[in-house]
Amino acid sequence: MNIDPKKQLLQLTVGEFLGLLKNSVPEKKYEYGLKGLAKMLGCSRSKASLIKSSGILDDAIVQNGNLIIIDKDKAMQLLAKRKE
Repeated sequence: MNIDPKKQLLQLTVGEFLGLLKNSVPEKKYEYGLKGLAKMLGCSRSKASLIKSSGILDDAIVQNGNLIIIDKDKAMQLLAKRKE
């Protein structure tokens, strides 16, 4: 989307403004909890729990008590490496 940088913000159309917002918000780098892992992998929470327990993603997961934080990029790299 090419928008003249000199164009005033008030003159943007809704589509142009939404395009700017979409391009400026970075993709979320982390998922949280088993629900987030399941969403990321496209599976059920029970299957995500089995994958987490298997140890495949240990380098991508940080857990402190019940809080689970998953680095999405690292998890995908580990899964790709495991598949090979």
